[in-house]
Amino acid sequence: MIVFPAIDLKDGQVVRLAEGDMDRATVYGDDPAAQAILFAEAGAEHLHVVDLDGAFAGESRNREAAERIVEAFPGHVQLGGGIRTPEAVAGWFDLGVSRIVIGTAALTDPAFVRAMAHNYENGVVVAVDAKDGMVATQGWAEVSDVPVADMARRFEDAGVASVLFTDVGRDGLLKGCNIDATLELARSTDLPVIASGGVKGLDDIHLLSIHAHEGIEGVITGRALYDGRLDLGAALAMAQKADERE
Repeated sequence: MIVFPAIDLKDGQVVRLAEGDMDRATVYGDDPAAQAILFAEAGAEHLHVVDLDGAFAGESRNREAAERIVEAFPGHVQLGGGIRTPEAVAGWFDLGVSRIVIGTAALTDPAFVRAMAHNYENGVVVAVDAKDGMVATQGWAEVSDVPVADMARRFEDAGVASVLFTDVGRDGLLKGCNIDATLELARSTDLPVIASGGVKGLDDIHLLSIHAHEGIEGVITGRALYDGRLDLGAALAMAQKADERE
């Protein structure tokens, strides 16, 4: 199971939002590349980066900061936020991003997602963000009438790498990951699922690792790391044990 430390970018800074609300941002640093290096030094081989401004604008808004992260981090960078054109996808892969995350466009333009998944094998992650079980879009500002499981199943035959599931109601609040909803999604689709939203400590990593064999590919964690509630080294070690059990 992969542990993805998260770096969320807003105005070039490292931040965490509460429930996806841009007006409820906590700033954790002004040097995203330095933060990426710290995560690497702690043992992380994967990193999850989100251009929050880009998610709302529909195009990159923190490109310079993201480029510095990709250059500084020696492992695999997974990037999302406003990536909605073939040119944007190609540009990020050319810069060395390992996987790109597509959210809003997965709902509004599924043909685009399928085309990108076909062109970049195992390079596309579909973000399925949920509010009360329904898909949220436009940086979580809008809620659709599409159930999360239905969205995931739409792309089972498209060649996407995995589904990133976020419970928006828990994101950035340290309430604990929505294990039940994550497992329900993993059991209802053939695609691997990455858990996100609300991780508050090692217990969340443990519970997810127990069910890794049921289709949980990884977990994204942000605020718990920045607030010191979760030790990254311990989380990585626990995830490694889950891999050894399989």
